[in-house]
Amino acid sequence: MHYRRLGQSGLKVSEIALGAWITMGNQIDEKVSSDLLHAAYDQGINFFDNSDAYANGEAETVMGKSIKDLPRTALVLSSKVFWPTMPGPNGRGLSRKHMTESLHASLKRMDTDYLDIYYCHRYDPDTPIEEVVFTMNAFIQQGKILYWGTSEWEPAKITQAVGVAKQLNLIAPVVEQPQYNMFHRLRVEEQLAPVCKEFGIGLTTWSPLYFGVLTGKYNEGIPEGSRASLDNMNWIRDKITPERIDKVRELTAIANELDITTAQMAIAWLLRRKEVSSVITGATRLEQLDENLIAAEAQEKLTEDILDQIEVILGPLDTLREV
Repeated sequence: MHYRRLGQSGLKVSEIALGAWITMGNQIDEKVSSDLLHAAYDQGINFFDNSDAYANGEAETVMGKSIKDLPRTALVLSSKVFWPTMPGPNGRGLSRKHMTESLHASLKRMDTDYLDIYYCHRYDPDTPIEEVVFTMNAFIQQGKILYWGTSEWEPAKITQAVGVAKQLNLIAPVVEQPQYNMFHRLRVEEQLAPVCKEFGIGLTTWSPLYFGVLTGKYNEGIPEGSRASLDNMNWIRDKITPERIDKVRELTAIANELDITTAQMAIAWLLRRKEVSSVITGATRLEQLDENLIAAEAQEKLTEDILDQIEVILGPLDTLREV
């Protein structure tokens, strides 16, 4: 496993991370979650990502129980705040009240004294950025979090947060967590990359396989038991368009020539970007975890010629429509 700095901070995270979204507390039970977390740790993953909104908080509880026998100082744990998790008008957003109450709830569910990274899960137009920066700075001073960042924030808002922090001599965000994959790349490569370079922001990216489409498992239809076949996951079926499947089939042909899977190639393709500190992956089986981990070693197979072939398949960057 290779480790990368989180932006320009001194924190080092595994370039492959294991996330809890959709899986823990939802698709998989506590035993499978524990087996996955331990297997990931044994193979060098130190970064585990979560949110107070995942499975209505159950994902944090499951993760907390699963890692109880692992050395806390060797782990990088993250969670997020924004979405409604409590009753009443103050039960959502980035107000100091909601952020404080949500952080305390997350720490309790994960059974830990502090989080290594705490994200604003979305931008809150109802809360001044000054309030957000002050609150995150206070959490750090209290030792409840070590670093803070944003998720799916527009570059202008990240820039504003950094500016407020510098002006008031407070701690600035060091990380942004955007969706980034072969089918969703315009925002990262054209909009976020300059911000990362200017302010030393690292990226911990999510959905590297575009909700499973980039694994190639939907190339010949939707298999029974797959995520897209589930009634509560019908939104994934909207992502499986003929145009995308045609591209995945071409990508699969290249991956076969390289003797790697389509999923491994898709993750390795993300890791080529130096702005990326870590790619957050999900898994429901140990086999999926193992496949994702091999992707880190597959980077060397993506020569300039292979990358050019991939670009031709994906099409011009300025023609992509982010969805």
